[in-house]
Amino acid sequence: MDILPILSTLRRHKLTAWLLVLEIALTCAIVCNAVFLIGQRLQRMDMPSGVAEHELLQIQVANVVQPANPYARVQEDMAVLRQVPGVQSVAFTNQVPFGGSSSNGNVMLDPNQPQRTLNATTYFGENLVTTMGVQLVSGRDLQPDDFVDVETALKGLSSGDNKSLPHVTLITSTLAGRLWPGQNPLGRIIYLTPQVGLRVVGVLASLARPNAYDASKAQYTMVVPLRMGADKGESYVIRTRPQDRERVMNAALAALKKADPQRVVTTQRTFDEVRHRFFQDDRAMAGMLVGVIAALLIVTALGIVGLASFWVAQRRRTIGVRRALGATRSNILHYFQTENFVLATIGIALGMVLAYGINLFLMLHYELPRLPAVYFPVGAIVLWLIGQLAVLGPALRAAAVPPVVATRSV
Repeated sequence: MDILPILSTLRRHKLTAWLLVLEIALTCAIVCNAVFLIGQRLQRMDMPSGVAEHELLQIQVANVVQPANPYARVQEDMAVLRQVPGVQSVAFTNQVPFGGSSSNGNVMLDPNQPQRTLNATTYFGENLVTTMGVQLVSGRDLQPDDFVDVETALKGLSSGDNKSLPHVTLITSTLAGRLWPGQNPLGRIIYLTPQVGLRVVGVLASLARPNAYDASKAQYTMVVPLRMGADKGESYVIRTRPQDRERVMNAALAALKKADPQRVVTTQRTFDEVRHRFFQDDRAMAGMLVGVIAALLIVTALGIVGLASFWVAQRRRTIGVRRALGATRSNILHYFQTENFVLATIGIALGMVLAYGINLFLMLHYELPRLPAVYFPVGAIVLWLIGQLAVLGPALRAAAVPPVVATRSV
């Protein structure tokens, strides 16, 4: 009933009406995409590592004086760490999930293929699966006889002695599904180079890459039976009970220092700290987007309040006439809320089109997924509610104007 008078009034105030519509449209477009991006960040921050996060410690040390036998040094240190009360298991590894820098290798299904099939992270180290708490879903874990010293493997690679190279590997179920969809990966061969072929003997449920920036490839991971020495530094992963981590960390550091007082500890952290640091940029981005959304909604609400207040002041005579002709306070309130609803609806419709366009741009240039359709009605409802709440104050003031005062004020 009020739509035609409302449209007639808005035609007389085209500029101010369109400015409010454009403000709502821009807010709708930005808010829909910002909420979507926040969801993406939160989903990424929840990425599984595949390890027993709350039970792990990492200690990295650097040697001032290089040990005479780097491989023997590692075994000695691991024996020392196993003696620390509360230590359940110890592994020496080249990297950890979400650690940042990553050791990767090209994976091929045929040694003669010209291009790699994909790139995957390669974890090295004895007792790695047990210590990290990685779940083995099929096959077997790596055995002591599977391991080869890194130095021996490099010599074998340069001389062509395949017997000196590792021959088996563990891979994640995600990597197995990518290489052999719907097939049993056990017993199949993957090639890191034309000379290095590894037979899959076990499949892991999950093991994230250290540089898991791309969620679609974060589980492209394998464990290769290479035994490392302490000549380039040492990185130990210790498993203990969650409540014992601080005590075990201090005791482990003291034990390593006692074994060699000259070496320097470069890193000491729990895995919770590893995850926290890796995703700190995602948290910052999500917080910034929340701030942008809040600022836009506040500005939009203030714009609606200001415009509605201006129109109430401009229409005091019209309001008085309507009140004198029998319009109730409820009618006046309903009129202004309906007018704002019409403007908000037009703005939201334009905003959805703009939001879709922004999402296409992000998909094209930043490889983001398509904006799910559910964000459009959610954004519309939020803006409708904010619009109705924002206009409520000016509308109540308009409804409270007495008919006599309104007619005499002209």
